[in-house]
Amino acid sequence: MIYDVVIVGSGIGGLCCGSLLSLAGKKVLICEAHYKPGGVAHGFKKNGYKFESGPSLWSGLSKPQTTNPLSQILNLLEEDVELIKYKEWGVIFPEAKFTLDVGNEPFRERVKILRGTNSLKEWDNFLESLKPLCHIIESIPLLKASPTQLNFSEILSLIFKCITKLNSVQSITTDFGTIAEKHLKDPFLKNWVDLLCFLISGMSMHDTNSAAMITLFKDWFEPNSYLEYPKGGSESIVNALIRGLKKNGGDLLLSSRVKEISINNDLVEGVLLENGSKIIAPQVVMNCDIWTSKKIIPKQLLKKWPSNNFKRNKCGSFLHIHLGFDASGLKELPIHTIHVANWEKGVTSERNISVYSIPSVLDPSMAPQGKHVLHGYTPASEPWEIWNNIKHNEKEYQVLKEKRCSIFIDCIKEFIPDIEDRIELKMLGTPITHKQFTNTYCGSYGPAISINDSLFPGCKTPIKNLLSCGASTFPGIGIPAVAASGAYAACEIIGKRKYIKLLKKINL
Repeated sequence: MIYDVVIVGSGIGGLCCGSLLSLAGKKVLICEAHYKPGGVAHGFKKNGYKFESGPSLWSGLSKPQTTNPLSQILNLLEEDVELIKYKEWGVIFPEAKFTLDVGNEPFRERVKILRGTNSLKEWDNFLESLKPLCHIIESIPLLKASPTQLNFSEILSLIFKCITKLNSVQSITTDFGTIAEKHLKDPFLKNWVDLLCFLISGMSMHDTNSAAMITLFKDWFEPNSYLEYPKGGSESIVNALIRGLKKNGGDLLLSSRVKEISINNDLVEGVLLENGSKIIAPQVVMNCDIWTSKKIIPKQLLKKWPSNNFKRNKCGSFLHIHLGFDASGLKELPIHTIHVANWEKGVTSERNISVYSIPSVLDPSMAPQGKHVLHGYTPASEPWEIWNNIKHNEKEYQVLKEKRCSIFIDCIKEFIPDIEDRIELKMLGTPITHKQFTNTYCGSYGPAISINDSLFPGCKTPIKNLLSCGASTFPGIGIPAVAASGAYAACEIIGKRKYIKLLKKINL
């Protein structure tokens, strides 16, 4: 088989890259090792229940002037996803248990009740300090923000736009903790910001990129803010990108693990699959983490990479619980709930924070009639080292899985007290499960690269026609970031002029 481009992996980054390349006229093939596309965003079905495996909080997809790169790519592809808007999510903290609407006023009211007027003034001053930073972020659309792709005239244009906010530009390049602690002294408020940073980046606020958090604060704390749920789950987003790929001639090959990238005289020639098939293509994009990439790059070429490239720290992994349960008599259930056991342990400590989603509250099609479906997980905090030497078919594994996942039911009882009597289907997942079904190194969320150390590496590699996209590349971890990274890789292949011409179709 001969293609213009082969993409290794069908995560959101790879699908965004492939669909844009197909739109630009390239003949594209995406090879996926798993039997389901979507990477961490894939869904699965069992006993009539539709389960999520990854992202559950979505925002910025339907706003007319959205800055969300995934939404912008879907607009370019002319692919619609039915979105259900909502505002509420549940919060269970050591201080209090409450339901919170996104938007600034509901949180201001909660701060006033819990912490008093002095803390409220701190919060107001903090948000006020973010406004000029939000204006700068709006001036630099993420789809056009790759530092390797800005030409001299674009840099001058950005300087002109930001000339009156140069001090703010410097703030964007720091960690978000520095910005927060400049204005916030109240421990609850600092813990809150630290939690939001961890949920986005898998790291504390002092390691998290300020630009990513400023974007989130803009989306969540505006007066008319709301959250969105794609009807049918994250799988609907994946399917929309696949439609965009295929309608422009692109192909997707499932259950097709890449064994090695074929290279001759320092130029990519295609990929070799584990089943022995060879696919010829002059361009290859790796939509996999840096450690998985190392396995498929010919050993003789690894010396071309910087010595520390494959030695980066990783974020933690996940524990999961999937439940199908009887919904009779249950009213006003939260769509999402975040549970924090102990602030003093820190947001990155294991089994201290858990997140729950019951999408069938919004979308009844996710569960059989009269039932609900729940996905809970510990976000990027489960150490791989606990699981490293255990086989999933051993009794030791089953015992450890039950022990480590025992935190979930106690937390769920906080909002569904009789959950144990309602459960009809229960599945538990560990870092081993996460690694198996998402093809990620140690089941990790991705590289833990502190903003104080360096930026994530870009999409280019030392091999001219071998590129990368996804959570291991700039601008980092999270759905908006990986969508943008796929676009950056596409730009490198089709060229800046053609890429900008594409973006002009959506006035970007």
